[in-house]
Formats: sequence, structure tokens, C-alpha cells
Amino acid sequence: MGKKSKHDRSGLDLPRPDGAEPAVPMKNKMKNKEYRRLLRPLHGELVALQEWVKSSGARICIVFEGRDTAGKGGVIKAITERVSPRVFRVVALPAPTDREKSQMYVQRYLPHLPAGGEVVIFDRSWYNRAGVERVMGFCTEEQAKQFLQLVPVVERAIVDSGVILLKYWLEVSEEQQTLRLQSRIDDPRKIWKLSDLDLKSYSRWYDYSRARDEMFHFTDTGWAPWYVAVNDDKQRGRLNIISHLLSQIPYEPLERPDITLPERRGPHGYEAPRQPLHWIPIPY
Repeated sequence: MGKKSKHDRSGLDLPRPDGAEPAVPMKNKMKNKEYRRLLRPLHGELVALQEWVKSSGARICIVFEGRDTAGKGGVIKAITERVSPRVFRVVALPAPTDREKSQMYVQRYLPHLPAGGEVVIFDRSWYNRAGVERVMGFCTEEQAKQFLQLVPVVERAIVDSGVILLKYWLEVSEEQQTLRLQSRIDDPRKIWKLSDLDLKSYSRWYDYSRARDEMFHFTDTGWAPWYVAVNDDKQRGRLNIISHLLSQIPYEPLERPDITLPERRGPHGYEAPRQPLHWIPIPY
């Protein structure tokens, strides 16, 4: 892992192969007003990206992985907030069926890869095998190692077919993970996010670290590298990830036509019906 630095106080234990230190989250959390102000132009760029994807027929696949509570869902919501779900499609597969368990492991993910004019976002992906399945014993060590050997070849085929493949790992400190899980316990709005697996995984921090490090070793390739984002401050993390994502895709904003609303036609004899309607109360 290398010599410890002052940044180890953050609780992040990412490998530093060349002595380079991981980015450290800012101590002061960004205010929501500032976040929304900075997010607005990024949303505009995502819409420009969307129109370019539709026009060019580009195929983009974005994979989000990370520790429990790392904020994958929030990042995905920020990306898709202002774009069309017909272009930006989110894939979050449930546990495999018995039939799917009998298939080649990556087989159930392949049908969800993008067609022309689509951006597909995987909220967890085939990398489940390298992480939660391996750590929690849902697959054998032999199956996990076989996956790590195979997946770079599969991803090379995906990229060679013309798909732009982006892989993001969201990292969060031990302290933040504890705070976020406790918040799920205490907040009735978030309790649905807390699963039995989250609680079992909580005590396995360093098992997940070892699994992550080996996953990076085998699958951080020249054709499909891993991009790591520290997400202790969720708002800064979302802005950084969206900004980086946009920088990795060679889109060009299309020229916008001048648009003028036409005049509305007159009623031509239309009269509102006399049928009483069931209006909802307006307490707000």
C-alpha cells in the first residue's frame, strides 16, 4: 500500500502505485444553492450530449460501482435529471434468477448494452462478481478469479464494436459510510435503502478493499480504465463526475434552430362541459 501520508486521516485506503495520493474531499460541504448554480450549465451540456448522441447514433455505456453508500444513485439522478429516459437508460438488475445463474456470468448484462443513439448507465454491473459476490460468498474464489481474467476481453470486444465505455468507482471514507448508514437507520424516508446485506457488509470494509484492489489490478486497462471519484461530499462529487464524463465523450453541440411559438387557434364553438369534476384539495 506504500507509506502512509497525512491524507490517510480521510479513511480512504486506495492503492497508490506511483506514490501519487488520492484526491481528498473538501472539508467544507458545498451549499445547495451553489451546487444548483454549478449544476445548471452541466445539465445544459448533458442535453447537448443527448442531442449529439441521437443525431450521430453514438453508443455510450457508463458503469457506476463503489462501496455501499458511496452515492451511486445520487450521481445517476443528477445525470438523468434533465435528459430524456428514452436516450439515457438506467439499468439496475435484480438478483439473478435460477436460469440466469446457469448462464455465462456476463450474459444477462449484454442485452442491456446500448444501441445506436442510446446512453446506458449501469447502477452496479457485471462487476458485482468482483465485489459483493466475492466478499459475501455468493460465488466461489475460482469463479471470481475466472471473471477477472475474462472481463477485460469482453470489455475489449465492447469497445472495439464502437461503444464508448466509461467505468467509475465511487469511493467514500469509513467515517462517511458510518454516518450514511446510521442516517438510513434513523430517517424513515431512507429506511428502504437499508438492506440486511448492507449490515453484513459493514464489518467487511477491508475485505472489500482487497477485492477492489484486485479488481483494479486486472480490469484497469488501456481500453477501459477505471476512473475513481472521492464522494464524501456528494454535491462536489456529482459535479466532478459529470464534468469528467462530459470531457471523455467527443460530442459537438448541434446548432439550435430558431423556434417561435405559433398562434393558438380560436375555440371555434368549443364550450367547457358542465360535468362536475373532482378537484383535489389545495392545502399548499
